[in-house]
Amino acid sequence: MRPKVVAFDIIETVFSLESMRPRLEGLGLPASAMEIWFASGLRDAFAIALTDRFSPFPIILKGALLTLLHAHRLPLDEQRASSVLEGMKSLDPHPDAHASFKALSDGGFRLGAVSNGARTSTETLLKRAKLDGFIEQVISVEDVSLSKPRPEVYRHVAHCVGVDLSEVALTATHAWDTHGAKAAGLMTAFVARGQPYPDVMLTPDIQGQELTDVANALLGLP
Repeated sequence: MRPKVVAFDIIETVFSLESMRPRLEGLGLPASAMEIWFASGLRDAFAIALTDRFSPFPIILKGALLTLLHAHRLPLDEQRASSVLEGMKSLDPHPDAHASFKALSDGGFRLGAVSNGARTSTETLLKRAKLDGFIEQVISVEDVSLSKPRPEVYRHVAHCVGVDLSEVALTATHAWDTHGAKAAGLMTAFVARGQPYPDVMLTPDIQGQELTDVANALLGLP
């Protein structure tokens, strides 16, 4: 069934983290630290959400960065770490983002954004990339004080856009996100970007290598 709303995860799905790699290297960390840092931040966000608590994602990411610096025996300069993390507000969109958003919008879909990040940061990224005009609503986990993949977040998305859960297609490059959305009752689309989808997680309704592949698959639904 064709969904009415396509809700996009933001970080890594629409915006690349690659510009953060040289920033982290500037602190003395190896190039491979970027993936470890972001995954550590997600892990901590999941643990906090699992215990019915909430902390803003920028604060979690800062804590993960300081922990990583400590592990590499590098100076724990909180001010410098905060300065580096300002780069999260100027991430570059993936090359396929604009064309995918336009195709879906032209095809009659309503588009939304849902991120574990702060609403203001998401709005800044979308505006900077000139993608904000396609987005009907930016929905933040701040509204429910819980992080994805808690089901409350996905239910809140459907509530905000005024449709049934099954009429929202959560689109993400994170398997944990599509799994969480699927478990909550949403339709899901996985943007692989070279990653295999884990067999242990609920199978997404749509899979594609790039965002344009997923957009075309959504447009092809009856």
